[in-house]
Amino acid sequence: MGFFFRKTKIVLTAPLTGTLVPLEQVPDQAFAQKMLGDGVAIQPENGELVAPCDGEITYVPDTAHAIALTEGHGLEILLHVGMDTVERQGTGFRALVKAGDKVKAGQPLLAFDREALEMAGCDLSTPLVITNGEKVGKMEKAPSGPVRAGQDTILTITLN
Repeated sequence: MGFFFRKTKIVLTAPLTGTLVPLEQVPDQAFAQKMLGDGVAIQPENGELVAPCDGEITYVPDTAHAIALTEGHGLEILLHVGMDTVERQGTGFRALVKAGDKVKAGQPLLAFDREALEMAGCDLSTPLVITNGEKVGKMEKAPSGPVRAGQDTILTITLN
């Protein structure tokens, strides 16, 4: 009698309400060429970023334009609001969590002033990338289109 190991599947929901697009369409080559990892991006319709899954916050920069979290099985997720937003030095961003916080899927992580950032010329394409891709056996991406924060599945990942 053999042993069968069921591979772990992780479902990530949209961290923003907006339009899901392929990562390759992001205007930053580091993301578009997947130098930081594979994933998807969202063009946001509002200014609230929520957790795509349960996990622990591992990094929040002083500029509050990004969040890194680790899911319970060790999957590392980077959420980066906008392109070149680090240059805003935190203006228009407010972190709602800090490193070490445990979060639940759908919990607000940061708030941002979408209109002010757009008026300042920021592209708000928001990548969600898996930064430790070696753990990923299979990544299923939802098709492009509208998504609702905390509700719609955008990635289903099967771990190695």
